[in-house]
Amino acid sequence: MSLKVENLEKNMAKLTLEATAEELEGALQKAYLKQKGNISVPGFRKGKVPRQMIEKMYGPEIFYEDAANILIPDVYGKETEECDLEIVSQPSIDVVQLEKGKPFIFTAEVALKPEVTLGEYKGIEVEAVSTEVTDEEISAELDKERENNARTITVDDRAVQDGDMTTIDFEGFVDGVPFDGGKGTDYPLVIGSHSFIDTFEEQLIGKNIGEEVEVNVTFPEEYQAKELAGQPALFKVTVKEIKVKELPEADDDFAQDVSEFDTLDEYKADIKAKLQEKKEKDAKTAKEDAVIDKIVENATMEIPDAMIETQTRQMVEDFARRIQMQGLSMEQYMQFTGTTPDQMLEQMKPQALKRIQTRLVLEAITEAEKIEATEEELQKEIEKMAEMYKMEADKLNEVLSDYERTSMKKDIAVQKAVDFVAEAAVETAK
Repeated sequence: MSLKVENLEKNMAKLTLEATAEELEGALQKAYLKQKGNISVPGFRKGKVPRQMIEKMYGPEIFYEDAANILIPDVYGKETEECDLEIVSQPSIDVVQLEKGKPFIFTAEVALKPEVTLGEYKGIEVEAVSTEVTDEEISAELDKERENNARTITVDDRAVQDGDMTTIDFEGFVDGVPFDGGKGTDYPLVIGSHSFIDTFEEQLIGKNIGEEVEVNVTFPEEYQAKELAGQPALFKVTVKEIKVKELPEADDDFAQDVSEFDTLDEYKADIKAKLQEKKEKDAKTAKEDAVIDKIVENATMEIPDAMIETQTRQMVEDFARRIQMQGLSMEQYMQFTGTTPDQMLEQMKPQALKRIQTRLVLEAITEAEKIEATEEELQKEIEKMAEMYKMEADKLNEVLSDYERTSMKKDIAVQKAVDFVAEAAVETAK
């Protein structure tokens, strides 16, 4: 095996890799063993045809594609692992020479990790984010909990009001003719939810139970049913039931029902503490993001398109795995959203570029500031992982490869770089 490197523009490189004629012969024999059960030659049982006979009848090229697929990953993997190149994309492969009895030669075009020229990264100025918790925010959280604990009661002594939960029967007509999908019985409708078109819901306000109402509306021009788009329609509607939410009083009894506290004041103090904790965490994240954005803006680097392409595809694969865990395939997701694979890749490219730039800049800062992860920090991270996967830390230690440990150390160092630049930043008032 051998490797030659030709540097191209924009941090790309062309690798020329070679396997010996003997190594190619071994791959051809493997390809023969893989295919021989599917090849028929008169006078021989399937799987029993000698390789020489097959090559004589069909030519040695019959095994070339499988042999190349066997050799390329092996040669590429070994050669790139032993060289000093930092490859950051999937290779684009091109076969140069594939002929029985001769060395196998192919090229792989790859992106190399770009060099980063850091600009200013210490003492970056960012706007301070307030972490003050207001009485209005506490009241809003309290009202959410009251809403969650509200009971529904039926109202029969008044007309429909905004916000009511109604049950209705309806039938729609265009030019006096009923249309498909325009009829419903015992349909639940919250007035003010805007789940019906135009002013449908508003026209029910003030109407009484049992009263038949004529509701006039116009379908939107972009309505999904093309035959109804832009058409005026009449709905005959009967309000059958009115329900409202009755919220519990915000008092000591309510606090005891929904928390471990005896008084409303204690419960509100706990709400405030939790809001404070969340605000401080959000402010820390916002500060880090703002600092990193400015450091990336101050830095200079040339990102190869192939690197962005690889990162984008990884992000799409990660997204596919996440939605699959929720019981949805990518095909279903794309059907529901009307998105094509190419559109999805294009949409994710800006995020992929930002992720690459951020990582490269932070790695450059770890080198400039000699930030490294200690063994103690690595061990703490392993213990966290073990807890997450419900494993013993010692067992996880045993199965982690050197590559995985190195990757974990790099991730820890990058997070330390985030802490470093955030702590060095200067917060200014808005």
